[in-house]
Amino acid sequence: MITTDYVVGSPCWVELTTADVDRAVDFYGRVFGWTAESAGPDTGGYMLIRHEGALIGGLGPKMSDDQAVTWSLYFNTPDLDMTFQRARELGATPYVEPMDVMGLGRMAVVGDPQGGSVSLWEAGTLPGMERTDEPNTFMWAELWTPSAEGAREFYSGLFGWEFDAFDLGDAGVYSITRPAGLGDDRSFGGIMGVDADNLTATRGAADWHPVFHSTDCDATVAEVTAAGGHVYMGPESTAGVGRLAAVADPFGAGFVLLSPDPG
Repeated sequence: MITTDYVVGSPCWVELTTADVDRAVDFYGRVFGWTAESAGPDTGGYMLIRHEGALIGGLGPKMSDDQAVTWSLYFNTPDLDMTFQRARELGATPYVEPMDVMGLGRMAVVGDPQGGSVSLWEAGTLPGMERTDEPNTFMWAELWTPSAEGAREFYSGLFGWEFDAFDLGDAGVYSITRPAGLGDDRSFGGIMGVDADNLTATRGAADWHPVFHSTDCDATVAEVTAAGGHVYMGPESTAGVGRLAAVADPFGAGFVLLSPDPG
């Protein structure tokens, strides 16, 4: 499960880059009941997302026409410079060099060897999300990649992640992911091999997706479409997992909805 103690390599923040901040705030407010507030006058329009008062992520406008509309996932590191250098040694492409973020922390962005954008966070005054793994909050990190083996090699080398194989039959093997040295109860995500031809949103590159907890997947999907979003898959049920759907907001930022099975 996702927790807020943020050990090394655990997801600690989710962030939306969007083409229209006001419309995005309205969309996610309708779907999840989220609210948003300005992060300050010198933050370029960046907004902090809250649910029932708890800080659960951020969103901001595209800074250029060619910047992708997408959800980004940040992973915790106690030493950003070391992790950034290690990522490069493992074959990552540097996208954003390590930088300070107003005392809140330090961040960098790299592309993994399969092209998946991954953000790194060294906490200052902001450790990360204040609430996770509850209805209408982030609950799982999922990577779709053209090379699951390559992804496992990279992320285990970068963060020490450990994996358990979950056989999905004809769909392949899903690698359930957890931080180094911790038990299954600390699993926070999964890696799934996907043919590059099916990764259309990223033109064949790997793609990290946030999974958000829904108490009623079907009802939330209906709200997504009513608010102008898109449904790519589902809702459908997976034994031992729950009922899920892959959707996108009106601007194309993809995410997954999951109503988990009890237990």
